[in-house]
Amino acid sequence: MTDWLHRQVLVTGVGGLVGSWLVDALLERRARVVCLVRDRVPDSRFFTEALDRRVTVVDGDICDQAVVERALGEYEVATVFHLAAQTIVPIANRNPASTFESNVRGTWVVLEACRRSPLVREVVVASSDKAYGEQDVLPYSEEMPLRGANAYDVSKTCADLIAQAYATTWDVPVAVTRCGNFYGGGDLNFSRLVPGVLRDVLHGRRPVIRSDGSFIRDYIHVEDGVSAYLATAEALAARPELAGRAFNFSLERPLSVLEMVKEIQRAAGSDLEPVILNEATNEIHAQYLNSKRARDELGWEPIVGLEEGLRRTVEWYRRHFATS
Repeated sequence: MTDWLHRQVLVTGVGGLVGSWLVDALLERRARVVCLVRDRVPDSRFFTEALDRRVTVVDGDICDQAVVERALGEYEVATVFHLAAQTIVPIANRNPASTFESNVRGTWVVLEACRRSPLVREVVVASSDKAYGEQDVLPYSEEMPLRGANAYDVSKTCADLIAQAYATTWDVPVAVTRCGNFYGGGDLNFSRLVPGVLRDVLHGRRPVIRSDGSFIRDYIHVEDGVSAYLATAEALAARPELAGRAFNFSLERPLSVLEMVKEIQRAAGSDLEPVILNEATNEIHAQYLNSKRARDELGWEPIVGLEEGLRRTVEWYRRHFATS
C-alpha cells in the first residue's frame, strides 16, 4: 500500500508533536483522516496549522471504547495509527495513575476496538525505546526483553506487550514502532531538551539542562518519525505476516545531552554556556537503538537527519516566537 488515496485512516494523539505531522503527511497523500481529540489545546500545531479544518474530528477519550468503536465503524476506518499517550517522564513521576490510564488502558481499548472491527486492516502502535527499560548491552535490538522499571518506562513496556498479545492471540494486524527522542517544530513541551534549549537561546538566555548532561539518547526528527510510521503501515499492508513485529527507528547516532545542546546551539548560532541543574530522576543513563531490522524488512532510512532536522526546527521556533 503506497497509494493512500481516499483511504480511511484514524489517528490518535494528534495534539502531540508527531501526530500533527503525521496528519499533514496523510493529507498530502490524500487520505481521508479521522482524528480522535480529547483536549483542545489552542497552541497545538494541529489547531494553529488549521489541520482540524481538513479532517474529521471525533471528540472523545481513547479510554472510551464506545467512542473508539463508533469512530472506526461510522467512518469505515481501514488503517489506525495509535500515537496518543502521556509522554513526559516528570509528569509520569508525579501522576503515575493518569499515565497508566492513558498509556496502558488507552492502548488495549484502541486494540480491542480494532479487534471488533471487520474493516481495520493495519494498526501501528507507537511504543518507545523506553519500553526496553535498562539493558546491559547497547544499542538496543528488538530481540531484547522489555523490562521497564520506572513509571513511564513501565507504561510503554505494558502497551508494547499488549499490542503483541493482540497480534498473537487474536490476529489483530498490529505492528509496533520504537523510536528514540523526537524533536521538531510544534513541540510545546518545553521541559524537553530541544524546545527548552531553543526557547532559552533564541531569547538570549543561557540554556537550562535538568540532568547532569551526560545522559545518552537517540534523537530523531519528527518527519523521520512520520516516515517510520508510514513505512510500517505500508509494509504491514503488503505483508500481513509482519503483524506482531516490532521495529526500532534510529539515526544510529547517539549523543549525550551536552553534545546535543552543542548541536542545537550550532544550528541556532548561540554559544551561551548551559546551566546544569542535575535534577533528573528515574531516568536511564544510556539508551539508543539499532534499526537494522527496519532497514532490512521495511526499507526505511532517515531522510532528514540531525543537522537538517535541527535547521528546520530552529526555523520553526524562530517563526513561532516571533508571533507569540
